[in-house]
Amino acid sequence: MSGIYADRFSGRRAIVTGGASGLGKAVAARIIAEGGKVALWDLDAANLEAVALEIGASHTVALDVSDQAAVAAAAKASNAALGKIDILVASAGITGATVPVHEFPIDSWKRVIDINLNGIFYCCRETVPYMLANGYGRIVNVASVAGKEGNPNASAYSASKAGVIGLTKSLGKELATKGVIANSLTPATFESPILEQLPKSQVDYMRGKIPMGRLGEVHESAAMVCFMASEECSFTTAATFDTSGGRTTF
Repeated sequence: MSGIYADRFSGRRAIVTGGASGLGKAVAARIIAEGGKVALWDLDAANLEAVALEIGASHTVALDVSDQAAVAAAAKASNAALGKIDILVASAGITGATVPVHEFPIDSWKRVIDINLNGIFYCCRETVPYMLANGYGRIVNVASVAGKEGNPNASAYSASKAGVIGLTKSLGKELATKGVIANSLTPATFESPILEQLPKSQVDYMRGKIPMGRLGEVHESAAMVCFMASEECSFTTAATFDTSGGRTTF
């Protein structure tokens, strides 16, 4: 893990959703390496404890982020376990079906929106009060370039990520004078277990849209997230940060 900043997160307490794999795991590991303590939230209960032991996470919660009551209970438990909540990194997400809109399965559409958009709303809704009580917070909501441009045959995913961007813009402006900063990340496709949910043709399409001609690496997006989650990110809120290899420049 390159570019570690010693003690950047000293004294800070973070919740990372989707923390058992991919970007969530990479971000959690880096926050811990830089002096913070982390609660991992993930649906993958079987893998969660092993990952926590591997990276040194302080607390784990196995939950479905689309369950508002479960998210509220998890926020309360994590606040008690960590002592406070300074940071939320909301990275849990799924891709859904890969078909045209007129063929899109209704159950897949609802599940994608429930996890990718409603889940992030619930996580923000239930953790912000703890941050406001302490007068400090950093929120990083993981969106996607698909939320800016839209990917064909990925309407639910694209719509959900566009919603995350809009939600974060609204939230960041609401909190702008309260010591709590909220931004979203819009990565292009990067090497991650989530790619296993997609056909090769879709991955090839997304790779072909990246001017650098390659997929991203998880550590590249993790580095950006950790800046966004740190005290260094102090005068940017309600914004999107891009890690897209040149695909999106707006």
